[in-house]
Amino acid sequence: MNVHSSVPTDAGSRHPVAIAGLNHWFGEGEARKQVIFDVNMRIEGGSLTILMGPSGSGKTTLLTLAGCLRDVQEGSVKMFGQELYGASERELVANRRRMGFIFQAHNLHESLTATQNVMMGLEVHGRDDRGRYLEASHHLLGLMGLGDRFDYLPSNLSGGQKQRVAVARALVGNPDIVFADEPTAALDKDSGGRVIRMLKRLGAERGTTTVMVTHDNRILELADRVVTLEDGRVVDDSAH
Repeated sequence: MNVHSSVPTDAGSRHPVAIAGLNHWFGEGEARKQVIFDVNMRIEGGSLTILMGPSGSGKTTLLTLAGCLRDVQEGSVKMFGQELYGASERELVANRRRMGFIFQAHNLHESLTATQNVMMGLEVHGRDDRGRYLEASHHLLGLMGLGDRFDYLPSNLSGGQKQRVAVARALVGNPDIVFADEPTAALDKDSGGRVIRMLKRLGAERGTTTVMVTHDNRILELADRVVTLEDGRVVDDSAH
């Protein structure tokens, strides 16, 4: 991974995520239920923001709305200054190319090696440079402590090792923003700390922004900001 010091300078770089008056519902008709209520939030570029709250509080829904994984139904979500509400598929794809995603379930392809899974994180960029892809993938796996697992299939990796492969896949494309859903849940203290320190370093050196859902109290002290949700509403927003 080529970690460099160039920070994006477009109109949305100071606040790569800007949310205003956001509401969201699940279901249809009488089963329709509101799950996000009038959320307003701007995320500072280069920061590590943690979303916390009990199960069902709306954390992951908010994360997926900000990350172009759900359609915005009401309100405004801007990504790098681009409005997502009503955005075309072409505009959404352009934004997704600037993102990395780390999911609670590692979502690895069982038939691909660790290296091949990580290389998939570069395919969204639409380039075909296998040598550079391979080098970047091996570099990230090495940083994740998996330098001896390049050719292992997921079935031969532990749960924590699979999650570290997923983290490497999210970071290999040098994203401007990382969305992470419980990225340290399957990791021990040392491995989890390694992931968070890498995200913090990318924020300091490159301006990479991280928005993370977690219940892991071990990493709260590393956050620049902790936002707490309950029943779809922001109930606390503390800068650290």
